[in-house]
Amino acid sequence: MAKLKQILVAISVLLAVLASVPFSECAKKPAAGARKEDIPFIKCQVCEKLASQLHQQVEKKRAEIAPKTVSEYQIIEISENVCNLKKQEADWILQIDIVEKGDKLELVDQGSEGQCNSECKTIERACQEVLGYSDTDVAEYLYTSKPDLGSLVNYLCKDLTKACSTKPPPVPKNRIPGEAFVAKSEKEAEMERMMKSMEGMPGAPGMKMYSRDDLMNMNNFGGKDADDEDDDDDDETRLPSNLGKIMREKESAKNDLKQKITTGIVKTRETLKKHANKVSNWLRQTWRRVKKTASEKSTKGNKGEL
Repeated sequence: MAKLKQILVAISVLLAVLASVPFSECAKKPAAGARKEDIPFIKCQVCEKLASQLHQQVEKKRAEIAPKTVSEYQIIEISENVCNLKKQEADWILQIDIVEKGDKLELVDQGSEGQCNSECKTIERACQEVLGYSDTDVAEYLYTSKPDLGSLVNYLCKDLTKACSTKPPPVPKNRIPGEAFVAKSEKEAEMERMMKSMEGMPGAPGMKMYSRDDLMNMNNFGGKDADDEDDDDDDETRLPSNLGKIMREKESAKNDLKQKITTGIVKTRETLKKHANKVSNWLRQTWRRVKKTASEKSTKGNKGEL
């Protein structure tokens, strides 16, 4: 029940934040994909920023749990999430803008989170390509060697992944420019961080981000008619009973699973017992035949001597 109350409180806070965000900031935005053709031009820079983030986040974790020691598992968790925009560890990607300068693309840190469009997805994709299956290797290096930033950049970008082993090619003159960087409002950024933090909360799996328009369209959420208000009141009065029903169903499912496991153990024990009895009977019969055969040979030998 304590976890349930925690989830309900978090949802209430989230709804309060949603109510304060203007409609223009909550409107749905078309999904944008990564521009894979841009990755070769930014791969080395992404690797350097990735190394910087790994170093910063591990050091931050050490400071948070001091005097305890950061475990290798905790560092692996950071390295697994640092290139995944669904995780808080990858929020740094939201602050980066891809700027075309001459025949190069440069990653510029804007100092605040922006809307995630094609450039954001491109940086995420480049980060994932750089790290690949080396997340555990770099985590082990961070755990065992505790390197400074320069050593980590050399290890990750030159030795381990080769992301900076060659210079990036020149950008084609006919490249279509990316979208402009659009900063998020602080309230919108706070709302998304809250959703990410709730994603791993027990009892709240697979939570999705909805705009306020979506919430308003769900069962006339927030309607002003008296009938709607009555319906909302009815929903609130039904909430405890519905929650109780859900809890009872979960408890019943747990009991059914426990019964199945118990029945399976009993059946397995009985089957093993039957097999053991069969083997025991076979051994006794075999031993009797061996003794009988030996006795008969002994008797025949004694008669022959007579």
